[in-house]
Amino acid sequence: MLVMVLSSCVLVLLMPGLCLSAPTLMPDVTSSPSAEPRGDLKLATEYLQQYFNLKKEPMGRMKRSGASFTSKLKEMQTFFGLNTSGALDSDTLKLMSSPRCGVPDVEEYSHIHGTRWNKNVITYSIGTYTRDLPRNTVDSLIDSAFSVWAQASGLTFVRSHTHNADIMVKFVTYEHGDLYPFDGPRGTLAHAFGPGMGVGGDTHFDDDEDWTAGETGFDLFAVAAHEFGHALGLKHSRNPKSLMYPTYKSPRPANILSSEDVANINALYGPVRDRADPLSRYGWSSRLLPRLMKNTCELDLTFDAVSTLGDATFFFRGRYLWIKHNEQYDVKEGPITNFMPKIETSIDAAFWVPRRSTAYLIYESMFWTVRGSLVRGKPRPLSHFGFPAWVQDVDAAVHIVKTGRTLFFMHDIYWSFNENRRVMDFGYPKYISEDFPGVNTTINAAVHKEGFLYFFVGPEVYKYDYTQKHVVGVEKANSWLGC
Repeated sequence: MLVMVLSSCVLVLLMPGLCLSAPTLMPDVTSSPSAEPRGDLKLATEYLQQYFNLKKEPMGRMKRSGASFTSKLKEMQTFFGLNTSGALDSDTLKLMSSPRCGVPDVEEYSHIHGTRWNKNVITYSIGTYTRDLPRNTVDSLIDSAFSVWAQASGLTFVRSHTHNADIMVKFVTYEHGDLYPFDGPRGTLAHAFGPGMGVGGDTHFDDDEDWTAGETGFDLFAVAAHEFGHALGLKHSRNPKSLMYPTYKSPRPANILSSEDVANINALYGPVRDRADPLSRYGWSSRLLPRLMKNTCELDLTFDAVSTLGDATFFFRGRYLWIKHNEQYDVKEGPITNFMPKIETSIDAAFWVPRRSTAYLIYESMFWTVRGSLVRGKPRPLSHFGFPAWVQDVDAAVHIVKTGRTLFFMHDIYWSFNENRRVMDFGYPKYISEDFPGVNTTINAAVHKEGFLYFFVGPEVYKYDYTQKHVVGVEKANSWLGC
């Protein structure tokens, strides 16, 4: 199936040698409108060929019929709001030399606006990482770049750990298999493909660049947010305040999307659904929820189970539930049955598997499966996960996306469940204190967020660095509800 390539969206630092597969073609000076220096003509010709569909001719001569060098130059000047002189003045040459995305600005790519994914839940996967930043930093920046579009539209992005995600993100160098080779430092920065089958949506970053979290070098968040706009179907904007403006700008403003960006993404995927009541995306209405039934900010507040579920975090205590939407300050609360009428018990442990968009809620020796706002089917026995018969309950559970494992904690031991193979890992159970130094007590609840494990122990929460194997902070459990 033909995939429209927004590559394509290639952020390019224009220099006298672009990463073009064909030889550089020079116009005959006599066919250009003036006698600018030959280097300027070369730069301008390459720019207009790549971004404004200036046709190439054999032997490096300009085509004398059809669109001329001058008309294409004026078209470019009009697009960027420059003086439409048809001459290579200093402002025009400066803009042509600026870092930018490589999607053409006009002509045959103008129809790209309107191409969209035929769904509003889009998966992404990070295949390879840059050498410049820690993996958890890359994960966070990529997630934040997707969140820019999710917060402004009806889109939901779910990270996958398979090779079948809609948007595959990779850091690569030079030729990497898509006919758009990178060219080393300070040339092509990145490119993305428009929505579609196969390579559609895939986004590649040149790992020869200096990727940063916003300091010197190139801001990965800003570049990724721009590229993902193309991967979702947006074309370039003429508005310098737009994220989709062709040239790279750093630093970006705090409010990275312009009103135009928001309008354009909404035109493709619809607006945010019920921003005032984020729980509506789960099919639950806050009109059902009693107010202030619990003292949320009591100092000794404890939880029986904590889990993310989509873009919210769920806190269970007894038969009561708090739901904090990750992008909202307010907390919804009430009896669990207000949200999930099928569940009339307390919850001992809970965990969320993003690639399945599924949460598992455990009570004693049984568990429920929750997808979206619905409890699916009847409760099933805990032995489904491969526990020995003597295990009749667990204290806490947490899924770690990076490893594909779900950890189950009970008293002073824990198990590791392989979500890919759907079996318990060999050699378990193991002692918690041996594999999690500094955690020497029963764990009430656990959740994995932003690269860290959080263990809820009574009214306290231990922030645990899973890779370094030590506790890096302690906070109060009620602080998770904004207290």
